[in-house]
Amino acid sequence: MIGLVMCGGKGTRMDFPGEKLLLKYKKPMIEHVINAFENSGMFSKIVCVTSNNAPKTREFVSGLGIDILETKGNGYVDDLEESLHKFEELVFVSSGDMPLLDSEIIKKIMGLVNNTDVWTSILVRKSFLQSLGLEAEFFVNYNNEECAYTGISIVDPTRIKNMQPVKESCIIFDDKRIAANLNTKRDYDLICAT
Repeated sequence: MIGLVMCGGKGTRMDFPGEKLLLKYKKPMIEHVINAFENSGMFSKIVCVTSNNAPKTREFVSGLGIDILETKGNGYVDDLEESLHKFEELVFVSSGDMPLLDSEIIKKIMGLVNNTDVWTSILVRKSFLQSLGLEAEFFVNYNNEECAYTGISIVDPTRIKNMQPVKESCIIFDDKRIAANLNTKRDYDLICAT
């Protein structure tokens, strides 16, 4: 399985002059995600998806010895689409702004995933996010519950043709390690308070 870390965004919601994935919570945010991937022992290869939007992040992860996949930097969905067709095995996708992610939660998620599904997205309940003092930009209704995407998906790219729509499976998994994404200054303050 490939571990794919999305880290080429502009971070515009952060309202921060630097690159958000290099902000520190004990160490740079992106390094927490990379370490979780490495420590899980579940990946044949770890790849960071970067772009010209985040040149210092690209330089940092490259310095860690992580493979880089450069995209056009046209946004998360476009960058993911551009990346997925390059792989021939299952891909575990994570945004690079999840500093509480650890190897244990990666293993737990994979234990819940049905490998026959083409695309599985991991969700958290809105009420759980709010209980942590976190917010999301938008919510989806899944099984009559308002939920937010965590930024984690498990995808079989060999079964996706030209990014045609596929049936998305979802798993609700309320855990702060996957609920905490760094999108705003407030998120950063909450994460640093843990």
